[in-house]
This record gives sequence, structure tokens and C-alpha cells, in this order.
Amino acid sequence: MTELATRTTLLPSLDVAAVRADFPILSRQIHGRPLVYLDNAATSQTPRQVIEVFDDYYGRYNANIHRGLHTLADEATAAFEETRERVRRFLNASESREIVFTRGTTEAINLVANAWGRANLVAGDEVLVSRLEHHSNIVPWQLLASELGILIKVIPVDDRGVLDLAAYSGLLTDRTRLVAVNHVSNAFGTINPVREMAAMAHDAEAKILVDGAQAAPHQPIDVRVIDADFYAFSGHKVYGPTGAGVLYGKASLLEAMPPWQGGGEMIETVSFEEPTTFAGIPHKFEAGTPAIAEVIALGEALAWVERTGIEAIGAWEGQLLAHATAGVSRIDGLRILGTAPDKAGVLSFVVDGAHSQDIGLLIDQLGVAIRTGHHCAQPLLAQFGVDATCRASFAAYNTLEEVDIFIDALHRVIGMVR
Repeated sequence: MTELATRTTLLPSLDVAAVRADFPILSRQIHGRPLVYLDNAATSQTPRQVIEVFDDYYGRYNANIHRGLHTLADEATAAFEETRERVRRFLNASESREIVFTRGTTEAINLVANAWGRANLVAGDEVLVSRLEHHSNIVPWQLLASELGILIKVIPVDDRGVLDLAAYSGLLTDRTRLVAVNHVSNAFGTINPVREMAAMAHDAEAKILVDGAQAAPHQPIDVRVIDADFYAFSGHKVYGPTGAGVLYGKASLLEAMPPWQGGGEMIETVSFEEPTTFAGIPHKFEAGTPAIAEVIALGEALAWVERTGIEAIGAWEGQLLAHATAGVSRIDGLRILGTAPDKAGVLSFVVDGAHSQDIGLLIDQLGVAIRTGHHCAQPLLAQFGVDATCRASFAAYNTLEEVDIFIDALHRVIGMVR
């Protein structure tokens, strides 16, 4: 048996037909053609088990959580807090109180910037941000810099879209307070060595925040192995609903941080005569009525991922990416952006003589959904001399046949726009 065959037989198996049966939307036709959905890095589709959570919650136990003494409130609170424990296991956090529910990765990063950043950063302090970042891990630090006078230093990437670790090491100084880096690039699919980067940050006595929005759907995450101080991800990237996300933070950091938003739920006592006191973690960061149904549905999405097998999902997506990369590489004038040796299921490219928006609009007419534009990564694309790319991104339910349909459609579309 060849080495390749041996490796292939060791890959975790995935029953793609069974996976696809869980997703009602995949039976839809677009412009008279079966839907081929390759925009998963923006939002993954949702299995029926997650969709059913909403009917169950609103039809059977809709109530506000915590503090209620009646049965519906008890049931809703239990389901909500069970999701917190499921997220803890999903990330291998030490305690469930290290899990804060947010609306998504963007809100989680803003929470860290406003609660931890304002309490710990002063003029002249440095925050390191990689050029691979989504705008949500750039703009909050820029806003803070304009107010506090902190300095933002950019970790460079090479022409493959790989972070320059030597340069990163050189950027770490005794003024570095935080490193903000994604686990997986949404624009290029680069998988960053966050465990190594965390160790280097900690050696410099800095903290590290990891944007895990694009990692959570593709690979196991262990925040204790990474030694992340903060880790964030969004439900709608990992087969869950929009409007629900997670911030993990080490308990010691969360306990020391002031609240970001004020209101109900996050208090212990409120008085006009005495200072207001706040609830313990994580509740002091969850002001107001949360997205209860969405959080419970997120728990079901993570349960679906666990049943399906995250290793099997990642291995299958690797096969899809390899097949797609080989196929588009045979197209004259097509240039792939992001050729890191370690990638998740993201394929970004530009085509000579064709605008990405034209390709995206026309390929949709053939039933294929891809993403075009700057992908909220304008500083990264600027380095490569482009302002937009086409991006195909893969999920557990995609098939090799769909990849072939995508490649054939791409040939047809490019012939039309050149």
C-alpha cells in the first residue's frame, strides 16, 4: 500500500449523504438548478435539529431565564445553562463560568476591547494585530487607539498568506500588552500556529486573544492547550443560528474586568444611596435578556458537530479543498490567493480580465453560491494588490460532485466575462 493510500485510510470517515439529509435547504433549487452552497465561511447552513429548537422553545417553554420561579422559567434557564456547559466542553475550558454568551465574534472582541482594554491599556502600550485579521479584530483596537493613545503593530504575512513568526517575535516588546490574531483566516484559510504564538506572547508578559470564528467549524479546539487568554467564535459559522456567539476568557481575567454594558441580570444590587454591585462571572457580562432561543439552538448545533465528528468534518473538507484547488489551478489566468501549507476549507482567487462581482453574479445563475468582495479583510487584500476576490468555502455537507459543478460553472462564467 502506498503512503498516500495509508494516510487516506486513516482519515476519519464521514457519511456525507446522511449529513446532507439533515439540511432542508440543500433540496432547494436556484434558477432551476440544485443549490451548490459554497459560502460557508460567511454563514454555514443549519441542520433540522437546530431549526426544531425554535419551534420547541417558543411552542413549549418560552420564558425569560434566571430569577423566575415558575416551571417555564426553570426549563428555559436549564436549557440555556446546559448550552454553557456544552460550550465549555467544546472548548475544553476549565469552568463553565469562563463562557460568556454574546451576539457573535464581533461583539466578543468588542467586549474584550472595552472591558479588558480600557482597564489595562494606557498610552504607549502596544497591541499586535496580524494582517490576516477580519475587520472585527482590527477596528475595535483602532477605536481604542484613537482614544487611549495605544499603538497598533501589524504582524506581517508572506506571499503565501503565512504569518511571519520571526517578525512576530521581533515585534514583541516590554510594551506589548495584547496579541489579537485569528486561528484561521476567513479570507485565505490560513491556519495560524496560535499555541506557539500564545507561548511567545506570554513569554513577553502579554495576553492573547484568538478569533476562532473560522476554526470552530473545522477542527477541535482546546483553549487550555492553546493557553488562550480569550477565545471567541460565532454560532452561525458552526451550523448554528445567527445572533449567538461565545467569548471564552480565563476566569482570573474575567473576574478582574469591569462590566461593559449595564442593565438587568448583570447586577447584584442597585441603589441610589450606595454603589451598584455586580454579579459574578459570566453574568456580569450578559446584560439584559439574551438571545435565549438562539443560545439553546447553538447548543444543539454543537451537539450535531459532536455527533458528526469534528475530525471527520475537517478531513472531508480537506479533500474538498484539494479537489477544488486542483480543478481551478487548471484555469488559465486564475490566481489563487492564500497558498499556506496548512489551510482550512477556503479557496480565494482572482481571474485576469474578470471582476469578482461579475463572476459571483453569473455563477449564481448556475445555482452556485460563492462569496465575492473584500471579505472584511481589506488590509490583507491590499498587500496582494487586489480589492476583491472570489471565495469558495466548504462545509461537511458539500460533495466532490458539487466541487465539479462549481469548476464547470466557473469555466462557463469566465468565458462569458472575458
